[in-house]
Amino acid sequence: MDDEIKSDVVEVPAADAAASTGGADPVRVPSVAEGGTPVAGSALSQEELDALTPEIVKALKTVYDPEIPSDIFELGLIYNIDISDNRDVSILMTLTAPGCPVAGEMPIWVENAVSSVPGVSGCKATITFDPPWDQSRMSDEARLALNMF
Repeated sequence: MDDEIKSDVVEVPAADAAASTGGADPVRVPSVAEGGTPVAGSALSQEELDALTPEIVKALKTVYDPEIPSDIFELGLIYNIDISDNRDVSILMTLTAPGCPVAGEMPIWVENAVSSVPGVSGCKATITFDPPWDQSRMSDEARLALNMF
């Protein structure tokens, strides 16, 4: 897997996200108006994005494909995480196969998980098959869980 989630606002290296989601409570971080670091093209401060992103990843890691014993983030099903100025989160994701039996349900699971993150206003998950998913997108953690080394 490329080990990076591409976003117009943030990039989330999977290894960094996994290390930073140790269950700590979110810390109050400054907005731009409160002296936070401005981010080009965003009304949110770098500190706000840095606090939200690992919590969003943590929420994504609670969603599992029922046929595969690994979460969707480690499987490499998440292509993009975009946090808007009003804290709405857009997730671009894929499935392991176009005929996945939970294709209609999984985006709802993702939206519910991410919407529950403190500080997130809402979430919209969109499925794409371009590019199609393949096993090279899986993290080492997923490969280990699936005995694919």
